[in-house]
Amino acid sequence: MATVKKFEELGIFQSARQLCKDVYEVTRQDDFQKDTRFVQQIRAASGSIMDNIAEGYERDGNKEFINFLYIAKGSCGEVRSQVIRASDARYIPNERSTKMYNDCLELSKALAGFIKTLNTSGFVGTKYNQ
Repeated sequence: MATVKKFEELGIFQSARQLCKDVYEVTRQDDFQKDTRFVQQIRAASGSIMDNIAEGYERDGNKEFINFLYIAKGSCGEVRSQVIRASDARYIPNERSTKMYNDCLELSKALAGFIKTLNTSGFVGTKYNQ
């Protein structure tokens, strides 16, 4: 396994970034953008996934990183719920909402897998190497 030198290299971060881009794109659409409170909520939740991966990584300790990954996973579930709500409100076309929903599921699974890997790796983090 290759050594990751920055959080931007993590596949989970890249997936979270793409999901966030997709959220911003769909929330710029006609009816959706008029629902400003909902737009703020789904954008904040999607951004929270990325931000918690980044913040946890930068803490340099596995226990803290794992905690932030769990928060990111929770935010991913929140986005998934909001995608359902947006689809029900007909803010997002069915095909697009299905893709976004599935992207959320895949990201949640990837986060869970990464958490499991960190829990079983025995590596405690670089801040403990001093």
